[in-house]
This record gives sequence, structure tokens and C-alpha cells, in this order.
Amino acid sequence: MAVLFGALLIGGSITAFSNFGGKNKSSSSNPADTQQLISNLTAPVIPGAEAIGNDNATLNIIEFGDYQCPFCARFNQETKDQLVSKYVDTGIVRFGFKDLVINDLPKDKLSTLGAEASYCAAEQNKYWDYHDEVYRNSRGENTGWISIDSLVGFAKNVHMPNISQFTECLNSHKFNQLVAQNDMFAKGLGLGSTPTFLILKDNSTKIAALEGAQPIKVFDDVIAQFLNNTL
Repeated sequence: MAVLFGALLIGGSITAFSNFGGKNKSSSSNPADTQQLISNLTAPVIPGAEAIGNDNATLNIIEFGDYQCPFCARFNQETKDQLVSKYVDTGIVRFGFKDLVINDLPKDKLSTLGAEASYCAAEQNKYWDYHDEVYRNSRGENTGWISIDSLVGFAKNVHMPNISQFTECLNSHKFNQLVAQNDMFAKGLGLGSTPTFLILKDNSTKIAALEGAQPIKVFDDVIAQFLNNTL
């Protein structure tokens, strides 16, 4: 289901918005389809990779990212902890992550490999620890820093309970098709750059989209507009 986002200026940054099931001609008028799409956005990719935060939070923020994306790494290193402290830990926001693969090269597909590793970590309840560790060690796009060896090293850094299981999972490419499905879902929404953040309010079909490694002030502005019903 393709969704076209219209341009909107929020908090000094170009963002986007859409009403699913509303006047957007590219979205379905079937309420069941709308709810299914929202459910797909907010559901965990696999058990162990759930969003962080209260299940009854008012807002959901879903980041679509690529593990080789330097701007995703910048957000993770500079803004994510502030967002979690200010809004996730206080019960206002649930924060999740889904794959949007834009930096794969045909010869190695290292962004996909990094995403596969995150789900191997999720099997051992280390998804978010591993996710953050990969971004802490980011060295940019296609510079060779992602490899089987480095990904196993990151698993050791976060004290993965069973390194042999993790390594076997990674070598088998167990989650290759899952990552491909995530990527197709993101691109089916019309997303094409990373990071992109989709922000949804509980019991609403309105979605705001933020692109890029935005500072916390931009999230403050958008979240305030959602909470004050001015978006």
C-alpha cells in the first residue's frame, strides 16, 4: 500500500503528514486496511525486537534506518538517549526501529548483513543493546567496517549469552528474507531516505514524518503539536 506524504513545515524542519483513510488518494478507504497498516507499523519485527516504552504510550515513533547510514548513527549517538529520557521513560512515547536498506552494494549487501545480525541478537534478548553497539561503531557507508568478524565482535561487546548461536545465525543468513520484507514494506510506504521517523498518535490515523538526524528540539515541537492536537 503506497502512501504519499504531503509537505508540511513543523518546528523549522521539513516534515510530512498523511491521514490514512482520509482524503489521501493513495491510501485505502477501508478502515480495516488502515488499521492493518498502522498495526504493521507498530508491531515488532520479531519477538525480542519490540519497541521500547510503555505499551499504553500516547505516541509511537518508528525509526526507519540503515546500519551503514551515518545520519542514523548521528541520531543514535546525539539524540536517541535524550528522546528516550524525555519521552519514552516518562510513558509518553514508544520507540521502535524498522529496516530501510539503502546502502547495500550488490557484491556484499553489508547493510542487510547488519540488520540480520540485529535479529540474531533479538533471539537472545539483546536487540537494543546490539542495535546501539553497531551504531556506536559506525564508520560510514561501504567502508568495510561491517563484516562477519566485526558483527561477532559487537556481540561479544554486549555480552551476548551464546556467541556460537549468534555466529551460526549470522552465517546462515537466517533473517535475510525478513530484512528484505522490512525493506519492501518501508519502500511501499514511499520512504526513500534514512533515517525517517514516522510519528503516530494512539487512536488516530494521522502520521507525521521527520527525515534526517534531527535534534531533540524538532522532536519536541512535533510531539507537542500531537499532544496539543494542533497537528
